[in-house]
Amino acid sequence: MTIGRPRPAVDALPEYRPGKGAAQAEAEHGITDAIKLASNENPLPPIASIADAVAAAARGTNRYADHRATEVRIRLAGRLGVDVSMVTAGCGSVGLLQQVALTYVDAGDEVVYPWRSFEVYPVYTQLMGGVAVTVPLTAELAFDLDAVARAVTPRTKVVFLANPNNPTGTAVSTSALAAMLDVISEETVVVVDEAYREFMDPALGDPVVDLLPRYANVLVTRTMSKAHGLAGVRFGYGVGHAAVVSAIDKTLAPFAVNALAQAAALAALDVESEIASRVATILAERARVIESLHDAGWWLPEAQANFVYLPLGARTDEVYLALEKRGVVTRPFSGEGIRVTIGSAAENDRFLGTLAEVAHP
Repeated sequence: MTIGRPRPAVDALPEYRPGKGAAQAEAEHGITDAIKLASNENPLPPIASIADAVAAAARGTNRYADHRATEVRIRLAGRLGVDVSMVTAGCGSVGLLQQVALTYVDAGDEVVYPWRSFEVYPVYTQLMGGVAVTVPLTAELAFDLDAVARAVTPRTKVVFLANPNNPTGTAVSTSALAAMLDVISEETVVVVDEAYREFMDPALGDPVVDLLPRYANVLVTRTMSKAHGLAGVRFGYGVGHAAVVSAIDKTLAPFAVNALAQAAALAALDVESEIASRVATILAERARVIESLHDAGWWLPEAQANFVYLPLGARTDEVYLALEKRGVVTRPFSGEGIRVTIGSAAENDRFLGTLAEVAHP
């Protein structure tokens, strides 16, 4: 039975598929003690001062929050060394990506992005009736920025670049991005989607510093879901030319950045050294996991985020299911590979041991 008449673009949309939870895997397979390494979450709970700020804000939730999250924008602008007119806030960086699509993409407009990449890019493109133009990854599962530039036409409204790329984990430098931007018209907005910014090699550069002063069509999106451990409250921000920020601000759903998210973001900005220490722990674990996988004979692309990616090809579903039946929940991309979040030391040991039981290079 059909109820209502969904737009054809919506009717044909695939549902966004989040990483499976540990409880769901336990119920499906009749197991206990499953671990979730499927959603690139921070394995540690929020820092106590952040949790306290959220709890305090909860006592005022009978009132609407500041729609623009003005105080957070001001603090971020100061931290980033830009004018506050260049900073926006959204319901996670994924919310900002949707705002970009709402702002710029009409039916028939082209949206260019490498593939495989973040799964919301095709969803948001299709939602707006846009035309997806995908560019294959290289043999190293990295971006071919020359090919991306060649794919851009006068009909291209937006380019999405996840840097580091989700799910492969590879990243490109700001100098490489600049070479691409030199040949792309300012009429095309280029989104540098940095959800995993804090886990990257600093030598790759900072687009806020290296690119924004030179390219008015660049928007950098970031989140506090990963490094800051705030996935459950949803705070993301964008940095770009004031005209771009002003345009996408028009599509922000009223009060989408809720009071708890704003309180958490402000508290997180007060404890940056503690967050950096936690990031360092995750990076050390990432290095250990990579070394163990290499020692076991696995090839994997260069990891610049808080996860690793195993390109398993036709074996993907088999290995994913075998891991899950043993309580290690990862994120599969059928026929391509699995993405595995860096968890605690114990969780990472369990993944490595279980992988050795079920699959070999």
